[in-house]
Amino acid sequence: MGDNFIEIAGGKIGEGQSTFIIAEMSANHNHNFDEAVRIVRAAKECGADAIKLQTYTADSMTIDSDKECFQIKHGTLWDGKGLYQLYQEAYTPWKWQPELKQLAEDLGMIWFSTPFDNTAVDFLEGLNVPVYKIASFEITDIPLIEYIAAKGKPVIMSTGIATLADIEEAVNACRRKGNHQIALLKCTSAYPAPIEEANLKTIPNLAETFNTVVGLSDHTLGTSAAIASVALGANIIEKHFIYDRSLGGPDAAFSAEPEEFKAMIKSIREVEKALGEVNYELSEKARKSREFARSLFAVADITAGETLTEKNVRSIRPGHGLHPKCLADLLGKKASRAIQRGTPMGWDLVG
Repeated sequence: MGDNFIEIAGGKIGEGQSTFIIAEMSANHNHNFDEAVRIVRAAKECGADAIKLQTYTADSMTIDSDKECFQIKHGTLWDGKGLYQLYQEAYTPWKWQPELKQLAEDLGMIWFSTPFDNTAVDFLEGLNVPVYKIASFEITDIPLIEYIAAKGKPVIMSTGIATLADIEEAVNACRRKGNHQIALLKCTSAYPAPIEEANLKTIPNLAETFNTVVGLSDHTLGTSAAIASVALGANIIEKHFIYDRSLGGPDAAFSAEPEEFKAMIKSIREVEKALGEVNYELSEKARKSREFARSLFAVADITAGETLTEKNVRSIRPGHGLHPKCLADLLGKKASRAIQRGTPMGWDLVG
């Protein structure tokens, strides 16, 4: 398995397969374990294939510093906070993660996480996760990607802040380690992301350029981008998921609630059915409908020997007469016998 397909927990993901739908919990538990449990259960009820967390601490992400470059001030939801403060608020306690993994698996879902440093990778290896996620902002951390790729498990990478060269370098880092189970997610690293910046046409181009499984990590409001991306070839959809946006939290504003998430999944499954395959054969229903296609009929009573003209022979519905393309050959010929109005034309009716 590799390149055009990846395999997660025995399931094949790639072209022609069911879209792999990931509910991203992120910080939406608000440091309440019961809320985290509720999110996992709700994700299952909505039809998600997987629940994803993030594995880091504030200290593994950054340092506690008052220097200006550590302050967030770029028009985000988190402006006015320092990076260290944000990650303290947003991290998921590591001691929760084994229990949440067990819960997800008991419910029949895949559980995995995004590690942000080697210690997180080692922790997740201890939990025997079946797949790893690389966050958009870590796609330039080649040593981390190599460390993850060397574990031999599928690697899903978001490309939100990556240039084409960054993506190529990250993909090559995986392949250098002998890991060809790579998925690339189109992502817009804005929170929430403006719909006009989704640029979903990049998805098939990613597949063509890098010969990998592709998908979307969606930060837009609503579900249109996620649904449309499946029609463009996305094999994976990841979207932030929260039980109740009114509870607040760092990622609440761009997270989908259960009803919205469930509706998204329903639409995606319908799109999958609609896409089908390249097929020009008529279904049984289409063959029956074809009976009402146009054909040539006598539209007036015609006497024996009378000339066939556009006034007494026309192309009308249903389809029991000669094909409309035969009209020019019929016109000008003589009726071999009397033809009643409403009779489908056949060659036996002309002399």
